[in-house]
Amino acid sequence: PRRAAAPKPAAAAASAPKAIACAGVFAKGSSHLQLAQTFDAKNVEFGEVDGPEGSKLNATLVYPTDPKRRLEVLWQNEAARSDVSLIVVTGQSGWTAPKGLKLGLPLAQLEKANGKPFKVSGFDQDNGGSVIDWQGGALASLPGGCKVGVRLTPDAKATDAAKAQASGKEFASTDAALKGVKPVIAEILIGYPQD
Repeated sequence: PRRAAAPKPAAAAASAPKAIACAGVFAKGSSHLQLAQTFDAKNVEFGEVDGPEGSKLNATLVYPTDPKRRLEVLWQNEAARSDVSLIVVTGQSGWTAPKGLKLGLPLAQLEKANGKPFKVSGFDQDNGGSVIDWQGGALASLPGGCKVGVRLTPDAKATDAAKAQASGKEFASTDAALKGVKPVIAEILIGYPQD
């Protein structure tokens, strides 16, 4: 007969895992309650986060006051705070997404993780620097049924002239204009497609 796993000591929560997988506490069917049980209720709260175009969205915040451990989780069923819609890694967060993606990862490393070139929107577009097509690479579909989205930002030292070259509809990740601004990952979105 299978025995129930022993409860983890409270100390385990302090060294919480830094990797997000599309399973376990981050599986599609997870909830605010599961996050609170995993990361300790005092490290989890429900509140407003910044959404697209200046909007505000409601989300569960894991480690809300610790910029390096902060994580935002949005729900498909907001009233019950259940069924993961989107997990957002942004700001200074140190979380690692599937396939080793993390904030600050350079373009070449992202291309290597995908196993082939992909398409990115120009930096002057709404949500500029977002990957718009993984071109069937390794990041196009992940185990567990989630999808990963990435927004890149030009290197802080990129010149205005270089940024102007990386403007327009879309670019291949191999494009010299895109490489010219030395973009790095600024935001990672891990989501579950709506049924």
